[in-house]
Amino acid sequence: MYDERQRGRLGAGRYLALVFAAALAIAALLGYQGDLPRWFDPEPPSHSLIGPPLPPLDATVVSHVVEPALVNITANVRDYGLGAAGSGIVLTPEGEVLTSHHVIKGADSVHVTDLDTGLVYEATVLGYDSTLDIALIALGGAARLPVARIGTSAPLRLGDEVLAIGNAGGTGSPTAVAGPITGLDSTIVARNSADLSRKSLRGMIEVEAAVAAGQSGGALVDRYGAVVGVVTAASGEVRKALGQGPSGYAVPIDTAMTVVRQIRSGTPTDTVHVGPTATLGILTSDERNGGARIDLAVYGQPAHAAGLTDGEVIIAVDGQSIGTAQALRAALNVRKPDDVVRLDVTGPNGQRTVQVTLRAGPPN
Repeated sequence: MYDERQRGRLGAGRYLALVFAAALAIAALLGYQGDLPRWFDPEPPSHSLIGPPLPPLDATVVSHVVEPALVNITANVRDYGLGAAGSGIVLTPEGEVLTSHHVIKGADSVHVTDLDTGLVYEATVLGYDSTLDIALIALGGAARLPVARIGTSAPLRLGDEVLAIGNAGGTGSPTAVAGPITGLDSTIVARNSADLSRKSLRGMIEVEAAVAAGQSGGALVDRYGAVVGVVTAASGEVRKALGQGPSGYAVPIDTAMTVVRQIRSGTPTDTVHVGPTATLGILTSDERNGGARIDLAVYGQPAHAAGLTDGEVIIAVDGQSIGTAQALRAALNVRKPDDVVRLDVTGPNGQRTVQVTLRAGPPN
């Protein structure tokens, strides 16, 4: 049993506890409102979670780390004697290489030079997504190749210093240029210098660096040598004429690796093509009233052999309505060489249906 003095002490304790609890409640209310009284300010921290500024990126050191996992790519168009030079990033010791689609676009043959050993390999195109400008190729007979360290583009921030490295100018020797990130979701209209075609690319990483032709397909890496992007484009003459500094653009590595995984799965989509490219052998454009207009049916190619002529308009493939030239490309994207497709076409003589056997062709 407690005596009266104990009860008194207990009562006083309860009173102080209630006062303290009330004060905490008031402080919590005011704190949520941004008006925490000074007498509830916490003690200043003894250390900070924000460290000192990072040192400048050392381009020489990072290049030395990355170069062994890079390759030079030469794509050739046999009939026209044309070629394109680019770069690639080695993903597996057996020779899977990540590059830009436009580097291998239209190529009859692709040859790859290992920067580390100087060995030359013939490459096969495993698949690509032309809308994202990403391709995956395989080097025949390759083994025990050094592989790149794949990072992530998710934590990138404006101002982060990165390094773009690749086969600038097609000289065969890698060139590295460093600069800060100036954009994380840039949209550009890229012009392919090989065939002068134009393409809108979205979600690009923009870097304030003098990226040059030939670095396409090369690596954009962070200060630790981890790949955070695939170099895709450089600023054009218009930007230079406006007095603006040089910029380079890269596909975020997270986006690129999503395409790689889709190709590896063996399942094509409307945008991701897997395996050899099936072609009709035509050049098309959008028809005003809907459909894909045949601007040119190349002599000896499947469409020409089936009797399709310039000026006719393809309005359906295997019963699937075609509203644009892009819709036609998407429909063919999931087909394979030797597939037979049924085309509904319209022309001066009305509508007709034609069966065409697709042939293997260069990456679209």
